[in-house]
Amino acid sequence: MSQTPLRVVFAGTPEFAKVALQALISHQKALNIDVVAVYTQPDRKSGRGQKISASPVKALALANNIAVEQPESFSLKSTNGSVSRETLKHYRPDVMVVAAYGLILPLGVLHTPKFGCINIHGSLLPRWRGAAPIQRAILAGDDTTGITIMQMAQGLDTGNMLYKIACPITDTDTTQLLHDKLAKLGGEAIVTVLSDLENYQQKAEKQDDALANYAEKITTAEGEINWQNDAISIQRQIRALNAFTYLDENKDPNQRIKIIEAAPIKLDQQTHEPAGKIVSVGRNAILVACGKNATNHQHQGAQHLINITQMQWPGGKPLTAEQIANGDKLNDGDIFHS
Repeated sequence: MSQTPLRVVFAGTPEFAKVALQALISHQKALNIDVVAVYTQPDRKSGRGQKISASPVKALALANNIAVEQPESFSLKSTNGSVSRETLKHYRPDVMVVAAYGLILPLGVLHTPKFGCINIHGSLLPRWRGAAPIQRAILAGDDTTGITIMQMAQGLDTGNMLYKIACPITDTDTTQLLHDKLAKLGGEAIVTVLSDLENYQQKAEKQDDALANYAEKITTAEGEINWQNDAISIQRQIRALNAFTYLDENKDPNQRIKIIEAAPIKLDQQTHEPAGKIVSVGRNAILVACGKNATNHQHQGAQHLINITQMQWPGGKPLTAEQIANGDKLNDGDIFHS
């Protein structure tokens, strides 16, 4: 390897990307790399106060005295886009590492670095391409996901795969827990690839398009629980999304109840109660009847209970099952809107 450090430009925005950037910063000397600039989304309003705030990646870059760029676009249709491309060339990048950046990189940008752009993607490609691979993997009942380091191409997550590392999905993994596991693996994976980039690129593996699924962006509507669905599907929905329900048919957003956490399904907990009926408000769990099982062949046609352990009413704090049992917000026999 040349004694001249590999010039790395990093592009990313949220916490997932921050973990990878920290890994690169921590391993700069060992990898013989120089993170010469960081690209991230423009500062946005966030939080209840809607204050303008920097992305996690920007905050980390500034704390490490790394130059930060925040272009609105790289499109040649705008003056700003042309300037953004010239600025990128000015950094003379050998490689651009991309992780949850949130901005489309045109072909001209992908070809600017000597070794192109490589992406840290939160699934074992080609299983889930697109914006929400973590949520889609949980919703689909996948038992494994992982990180793929991919050579970026013009298509959406279609580039050749340089390196993959697997991560099991347990029946208690939420989107946040799985995100944190994958973020850590992403940092480890990009360090591995940059330790011998040319070799990994030479051995790159083409994706099988026939095995690809598109992980569409999550919509708010997907979070609404249909209690006619089976318990396993609903438990996955709670783990994957901002799940919610209503106590009556008045679907006023101001009356939306968040279902934050549910225990793994116990297949011996069967019921004949109507879907959505609260069978028991207990100290350990709120038991709710679900629809007929469609996902487990051994129990197909059976109805199971779901064990809700944490909920939140509008304007209130998250409550445990015990806190709910000690209050008057729910009673045995109440019915969630289905």
